[in-house]
Amino acid sequence: MRKSALLLTRCMNALGLSKHTATGGEKDVDVLLIGGGIMSATLGTYLQELEPGWTIEMVERQDKVAEESSNGWNNAGTGHSALAEMNYTPEKQGVVDITKAIEINEAFQISRQFWASLVQKGTLHTPRSFINTTPHMSFVWGDDNVNFLRKRYAALQKSTLFRGMEYSEDRAQIAKWAPAMMQGRDPQQKVAATRITIGTDVNFGEITRQLVASLVKSPRFRLRTRHEVRDIQRNADGSWKIFLADLANGDALSAINAKYLFIGAGGAALPLLQKTGIPEAKAYAGFPVGGSFLVSENPEVVKRHLAKVYGKASVGAPPMSVPHLDTRVLDGKQVLLFGPFATFSTKFLKHGSLLDMFRSITPGNLMPMVRVGLDNFNLVKYLVSQLMLTDDDRHAALQAYFPEAQKADWRLVQAGQRVQIIKKDAEKGGVLRLGTEVIASQDGTVTALLGASPGASTAAPIMLNLLQKAFRDKFASPEWQAKIKELVPSWGQKLNGNISATEHELAETSRILQLDYTPMTPAAANDEPTQTADVVGK
Repeated sequence: MRKSALLLTRCMNALGLSKHTATGGEKDVDVLLIGGGIMSATLGTYLQELEPGWTIEMVERQDKVAEESSNGWNNAGTGHSALAEMNYTPEKQGVVDITKAIEINEAFQISRQFWASLVQKGTLHTPRSFINTTPHMSFVWGDDNVNFLRKRYAALQKSTLFRGMEYSEDRAQIAKWAPAMMQGRDPQQKVAATRITIGTDVNFGEITRQLVASLVKSPRFRLRTRHEVRDIQRNADGSWKIFLADLANGDALSAINAKYLFIGAGGAALPLLQKTGIPEAKAYAGFPVGGSFLVSENPEVVKRHLAKVYGKASVGAPPMSVPHLDTRVLDGKQVLLFGPFATFSTKFLKHGSLLDMFRSITPGNLMPMVRVGLDNFNLVKYLVSQLMLTDDDRHAALQAYFPEAQKADWRLVQAGQRVQIIKKDAEKGGVLRLGTEVIASQDGTVTALLGASPGASTAAPIMLNLLQKAFRDKFASPEWQAKIKELVPSWGQKLNGNISATEHELAETSRILQLDYTPMTPAAANDEPTQTADVVGK
């Protein structure tokens, strides 16, 4: 009898016919976090520090946290700080704009400070399990690209955040930085590279697991895995009722009443946000883009390359598709990843449903989606070309960065799903929004995070921005500000332009996080950044 009832419940839930009766009872909490990734873990950690008396629950549909976008194998290029990513420094009318690069680098410094503070508190441990020093490089070939990189380097030298960056067109010098990229390369090919040694590789899956492991030590925090949100309703008192299906117990429904709701479910954030019915959700649609990578775990291959090397994106390619050859530390082992190669699925999550995209389409966001499709033909063309790639095509792309790469040393792995934001626009009808975006209801009781790169690398400042939107009065209070400054000492000030503050933060976080860092001498620190001698082509 019980099996029949469970089967009936599953069928009704699948067909959307359930009246959402909470057979498992109801519970009241202060904050509910939907999604067990880096964003929810970061927000939960902030809240536990700021309001230790609040009750917090985290809901995750997988059997463990950090199994989707935050998983180390599902994301790449981690440690985004604009040191190497050329898409953050677009050229406009012959001038390289570094505004975005400065913004992202400032944000990453906040993340470094946050993690360092948590190491000191004992919340995070064994820094090298989640962050490691890894030089960041930009690498290009061809006259136009070399000219761009030279201009990019010169522009970045105007910012104190990028001091220590080197530029070279000397093949012998570049071979010292990244020998595997130069061995076997056409000697007539004109190349250029930048390199900076303060870059890092970050495993956000490991950070997430450690943060959640610390959160669950509190009796006022609960983690529910294998639970899926089926519906969200507004209560008469302004709180939110969230209906959960227990996936390990026949989809039995229970409910949580939460004063504040955060939706940090990666690609699934958009349809969940739509369930709230808040007006702010109506302006958004989403377009899923997946990715795959070539990976080598052969120690003889891996030891030949120690850097994160970014190239130039193809015309029409989204920022998350910039090619890069990355040293990564995953599962305690150093590996090499190359890619990404775009894939397409209508799923919003790697372990999602093929109906995800279609379920997110509403009368209000259909036309913006159509408009974006018409206005971004190059993106559509790029995705189609990626879907037609053969194994030989992917290997040829790898050899453009690693000329002597052998097929037998590499295998193809499927990464996670990302959902690009499409936003309604009065002038164009709809626009494709890059990066991440915090959405908040007018009263601040519902917040959500949409978008992709740089994402996890800037989780700490993004969640501070979210806290400011959700808890305006508390955020401005002396109590909260003091605690935030304990976690992020430079909060409220810009490091760019302040050499002494930048040096102090880099040196201090490097010491705590066990990163390699050589402070500049006092004399050099007072000098204006200048180009190195090998800027002129050789």
